[in-house]
Amino acid sequence: MRAKRLILLASAFLMGVTRLAAQDVDALGTFTPYSIYGVGDLYNNTSAINLGMGGIGMGIRDTRFINYKNIASLTQRDTLSFMLDLGVVSRNMYLKDRNAHSAYNTANINNFAFSFPIKNKASLAFGIMPFSSVGYKFKSVETDDKLIDKYGYITYYKYGNGNINQLFFGGAVNIIKNVSVGASVVYYFGNLTNHSNIAFSGLSVRTIESGWKHKPHGVTGEFAAQASFPMPMENTVLTVGATYRMKSTLYGSQSRYAYAYDGTIEDTIMNEPVKEHIKIPGKVSAGVALSKLDKWTVGLDFERQDWSKTAFKNTPGVGYTSQAATSIKVGGEFTPNKYDIRYYYKKMTYRAGFHYDKTYVRLDGKSINQIGFTIGASFPVYRLNNAINLAVDFGQRGSKTGNLVRENYINFIVSLSLHDIWFIKPKFQ
Repeated sequence: MRAKRLILLASAFLMGVTRLAAQDVDALGTFTPYSIYGVGDLYNNTSAINLGMGGIGMGIRDTRFINYKNIASLTQRDTLSFMLDLGVVSRNMYLKDRNAHSAYNTANINNFAFSFPIKNKASLAFGIMPFSSVGYKFKSVETDDKLIDKYGYITYYKYGNGNINQLFFGGAVNIIKNVSVGASVVYYFGNLTNHSNIAFSGLSVRTIESGWKHKPHGVTGEFAAQASFPMPMENTVLTVGATYRMKSTLYGSQSRYAYAYDGTIEDTIMNEPVKEHIKIPGKVSAGVALSKLDKWTVGLDFERQDWSKTAFKNTPGVGYTSQAATSIKVGGEFTPNKYDIRYYYKKMTYRAGFHYDKTYVRLDGKSINQIGFTIGASFPVYRLNNAINLAVDFGQRGSKTGNLVRENYINFIVSLSLHDIWFIKPKFQ
């Protein structure tokens, strides 16, 4: 029964949905049937530079950009510099099961942050980025002849949208030579909606709309560390890094509602608050990177976040359970000659990477996994540390086996990294 219901939902999802008067799901940060579960589709908390290298960042220390993955890296910078990073993401999905296929494109802000020093060995950063996104549309038609004879044709709609964003403020300091630590406060906030509509063709029965509305908010903390070790090769350093984000609870207003309407007449069947909170489990990340000054970097990251004990409201007829999410990321970058004055392409930085992700979604005993390959580049602008960055992530999530949906995707992130010198005292007025 569960498998049959999932086939119906997946096929209906790919065929599209007729827009209802009360339906508003055009402004989506994502579009995937798997975002109906839990808190939706999780973002990777990464910039275009990190993503170009498969999403690595635990061991990255670079003066050119703000490393979102490990805030302890903030100490690797010009002590007089102000840094700003702004990025946008385009997510493009092609979805297919055994019966149908569809394509969808979305766009959203990916990241905004700025960073500045407070002392020679300490720096601060402030920014905002998405944490998760919900976006889906399902449509199915009643096939029971007895119900059709009594009520007319019956159409079922499921749709949802919304985001949870994260605002962060943190800093880092060198505690001893080649060792830095950092910490940040993270504030979650957003708006999630999940709707279910039943439309009747018979004139004697009104359309029923029901669902959930949630405006979550909560606070957590993240701790980070990095340690660097000079290697025998000239200007080559091995850096080990790790972060831990504490578990948290998202509170806020949540309500369950149901309405019956016919044209402009609407009656409230139910509209009541629900005492249910979202639990976000702790997350541990660790990685290593080997780099040669102004030339190349290669690295490996591992992440784990155990959602298995986190309960979400169930989706009827679908065998959904939460599981531990894990991710492995590998990547690197290469700059032919950062200081070349003749050939622009030699000053560019080229990146490539790979990532394998086991998501927290498990359906009918099958894990929903993702595999992706990434490429990227930085185009220097004006000064050496100012650049336009581009990253492309293309891959696949899910499969057509077991009555699931396979997603082939290609995501683009474009960002602008700005670097300026502050606090300079002129020698002559």
